[in-house]
Amino acid sequence: MPINLDAALGAEFGAVEFSWTATNVQLYNLALGAGSDPMDPRELSYVVDGTPQVLPTFGCVAASFNETDPPKVSWPGIEIDLAKILHASEQVSVPAPLPASGSARAVSKIVEVWDKGKAAVVVLETTATAPDGTVLWTQRRSIFARGEGGFGGERGPSSASELPDRAPDFEVDIPVAPGAALLYRLCGDRNPLHSDPGFAAAAGFPRPILHGLCTYGMTCKAIVDTVLDGDAGKVRSYGARFAGVVFPGETLRARLWRDGSRVIGVVVAPGRDDAAVLGDVELVSA
Repeated sequence: MPINLDAALGAEFGAVEFSWTATNVQLYNLALGAGSDPMDPRELSYVVDGTPQVLPTFGCVAASFNETDPPKVSWPGIEIDLAKILHASEQVSVPAPLPASGSARAVSKIVEVWDKGKAAVVVLETTATAPDGTVLWTQRRSIFARGEGGFGGERGPSSASELPDRAPDFEVDIPVAPGAALLYRLCGDRNPLHSDPGFAAAAGFPRPILHGLCTYGMTCKAIVDTVLDGDAGKVRSYGARFAGVVFPGETLRARLWRDGSRVIGVVVAPGRDDAAVLGDVELVSA
């Protein structure tokens, strides 16, 4: 179905009320690799009962834990086959540390739609508010839809940010467990691209790939642990562009540069000739 810009731009949809518990936070953190050393106090801070550390990236999945069906891309003016979809970028802002349990109402809207010729990029923004109206987090994400371009829209921005012309301040290896995608899908993303070898093959991949949001969350945790002394509550915003696929079982490497309260960087797969998997990584701390 062709994209209808008039119906899509500015349209609000998907209002949902939801709650989460410390157990949801623990599961999410475990799916990111937390607790890999069960004797490390820093790792245990992510999985302790009642008050686990909450990464801001948890806000990107907090409403999804009860989802058991594959997601659908059916928004005002936009209807796209799931097999054509790739997650392009994600960004989350938090005015204050997120609580380990709570309730919220989230409303999404379409803020940008770009025509890339052979593909379309749809940018959505979701705002989650507490029952008293306080904004808990704002999530901005873009979706790359293969074969959905050519509808006559503007092409939009395409430039990537430049990295400093010097050696990274930090290099961090991020191991991805062989079963990482199977565990992460319990956080609510049941897209068979991450669990079904046949579906992955039909989409052009040799085997199921890791969720982009899992790589995204793993990298946020790596930055928090390496640069912010393990204090997730210091993060105020974090974002990245999805530059390539990740296969469960490989080890990634984050190359990071610090500039005051900002950390920027890139994540690559050393075992595949440093293929980029995340670009435009940026974390801003309090």
